[in-house]
Formats: sequence, structure tokens, C-alpha cells
Amino acid sequence: MSEAFVEIQGLRKYFNVGKNRVLKAVNDISFTIAKGETLGLVGESGCGKSTAGRTITRLYEPTSGRVSLSGVDVTKLSKSQLKAYRRRMQMIFQDPYASLNPRMTILDIIGEALDIHGLAPSRAHRKRRVEELLELVGLNAEHASRYPHEFSGGQRQRIGITRALAVEPEFIVCDEPISALDVSIQAQIINLLIDLQKRMGFTYLFIAHDLSMVKYMSDRVAVMYLGKIVELARSEDLYDRPHHPYTKALLSAIPVPDPDLEERKERIVLSGDLPSPVNPPSGCPFRTRCPIATGRCAEEEPAFREVRPGQWASCHYA
Repeated sequence: MSEAFVEIQGLRKYFNVGKNRVLKAVNDISFTIAKGETLGLVGESGCGKSTAGRTITRLYEPTSGRVSLSGVDVTKLSKSQLKAYRRRMQMIFQDPYASLNPRMTILDIIGEALDIHGLAPSRAHRKRRVEELLELVGLNAEHASRYPHEFSGGQRQRIGITRALAVEPEFIVCDEPISALDVSIQAQIINLLIDLQKRMGFTYLFIAHDLSMVKYMSDRVAVMYLGKIVELARSEDLYDRPHHPYTKALLSAIPVPDPDLEERKERIVLSGDLPSPVNPPSGCPFRTRCPIATGRCAEEEPAFREVRPGQWASCHYA
């Protein structure tokens, strides 16, 4: 890969949830994203994916660690300094119904970002810019005068994307942007994101739990479990030759559009539920559900190591 544009080092986000109880939502993760690259971040619900995205953009303040954008540590910026960096990094939220203010018109929802960053010298310029952005994502200029309740879920997500684009960012965190949408609409939104990246050179962190969609969207994929990244590899390598048993289980659950192949496919069924991040297991966090766990896994946390060129995994037996 080329030189890192986004660099995450030892990032942690803990929440106090009661007397002497700490929820370790993101627990020491590290990765890099090159300029113009898409890194997919996958894992089951509750693993810390969305918290990681919100911490990287400093919607949540990190407990510790470093988030660098073009070599500048974003976690060290003051509020006034952070405002300038907000232009460079934006977020597309998961729920297009909850992320748009129902009392504001689309013109004001998108125009608010232009106002905050002083990008609209006049009301006419503001209106013209919003209309241009709406047409860029496949909506019509006359939609600017409407309210969010007048749109479908897919259209609302396009408005959410437009709002992120308004300040001309370089890095965008896509927090499960298709999970709340109908299947027929999901591919349209994914193709829109890919088209925008080709035209404008965006760098994406694409958070999702749909592994087949992540494969289509991402250059590299990081697999997250209980607040930690357990495997990281180029997309084709991860899908063709997974090394971590959790990755293998996730991939075995992807349906195959061929009845004969689907019937012959070996499905890896994990026992038990995801452990609580308030009280994670000792040693390897996956050991309580792992089909190949040994006594060593309970005593010693595996190192995140390069098991083959460009492919990293945290498993003693990878």
C-alpha cells in the first residue's frame, strides 16, 4: 500500500457503566488507510464497529490512542482547531430516519454545513450549491424545499450523503449506511458511494456487517470482535484464505446463490453468545466460542501478527 493517509494507533474507547464497571467498546485497535482506499470494518452487532467510527471522527472522545489525518493527531486538537478538520473528515450515519432533523427543509439541513464553515457567501450561492449537490447524488434540485418525511429511506440516505459531501471532505466514515434500507435500494447506494469515490478521490472507512457487500466495496477488510481487530487483509485474500476462526465462521454464513453448492457448503456454527465487553474473557477474547481453543488461549492473549504477506491475524494457531 502507499503511504498512510489515515493512521489509527492503539485506539481505545471505554465507558463507565456503574460502580467499578467499565465497558471496553473499542480496546486497542490499530490500522492505516491509504489515500483513496476503502477499508471495510466488519463484525457482528455489539463488537464496537460504530463506536470505533464515532471515536475516529471525535464524535466520541477517545480514552487513549492516536488518530492521525495526513500526519496530524486529531485527538490532540482543540475544539477551535477541530472545526477546521471537520471539513476534512465527515460521517454518513446508519439511520436515515433519525439522522435528519424533521423540522428543517433539505435546503437548511445541507446548507447548515455550508454556514458553519463559511462556504456560502450569500443565500443565492448557498441555494445553488445545495441544488448542485442534490443533483450529484441523483436527486432533483426542487427537492431542496421539501422536508425529510416526504422522502423514502433510500432518498433520505442520499440526503445524508449530500450533507457529508457539502464541506468537500477527504475522509468519510460510512457507518452501516445501507443496513436500514431495502435490499433493492442497497446496491444503488453502494454504487453511488463507489462512483463518488472515483470522481472525487474520497478515502472511506466502510462499516458494515454484510460481508458480501463489504467484499464488493472494500480494498482491504478488518474483522472486529469484542472491541479488537482479529484479522486484517486485502479483500480477496481474506475471502479466499481466512486465517482467524472467527473470520472463517462469518464467511461460512454467507449464502451461495447455487442450491447444490449451498447444500455441500460446510457451515461453522459458533456456540454461545458474544461475551460482555464489561467482563471480557481472559486471554483470547474469542476463546469462549472458538472451535479450536486450547488452554493456552485462556492464559495468553495472541499477538496481532503477520501470518502471510499483507495478512494479519490475532490467533495462536493462524
